[in-house]
Amino acid sequence: MSPHSLFDSYPVYSVVGDRYTFLLTGDMTDGAYFVFEAFVPPGSGSPPHIHHREDEAFYIIDGEFEFIVAGKTICVRAGESVFGRRDVPHHFKNVGTTPGRMIITVTPAGLENFFVEIGTPLQSRQDAPVIPSPEDIAKLIQIAPQYDLELLAPH
Repeated sequence: MSPHSLFDSYPVYSVVGDRYTFLLTGDMTDGAYFVFEAFVPPGSGSPPHIHHREDEAFYIIDGEFEFIVAGKTICVRAGESVFGRRDVPHHFKNVGTTPGRMIITVTPAGLENFFVEIGTPLQSRQDAPVIPSPEDIAKLIQIAPQYDLELLAPH
């Protein structure tokens, strides 16, 4: 099997209007970390939130992103990275005019289970992400505390 076809068989979910392709899960890393590719359309991104049990590292592959970490605005492009420490408020948005892609590493693993619960499964990493419905947002709000994830009011 070629690396391309193997990569296409990885689980893919639409989460908050973005497409997440799971690359390494906690089951594969003995719970140490979770790695996924995030495909983020222009204007899309994560809502403001705080992880109380995970750290996150973001490596930008394509696009332009604005992160707000602990109230500080950080603009990043391809080849740059950002670190989001647990218990620190953060969020990101694709501020470019084209889709952006990031590799996100979460330590320890476990957040992938949250994405499985709230996300919409996609057939492949070529599928467009789904815009979340009001029901999807309600589900996100309800389930987030079970993962020590605190959602904050949008800025």
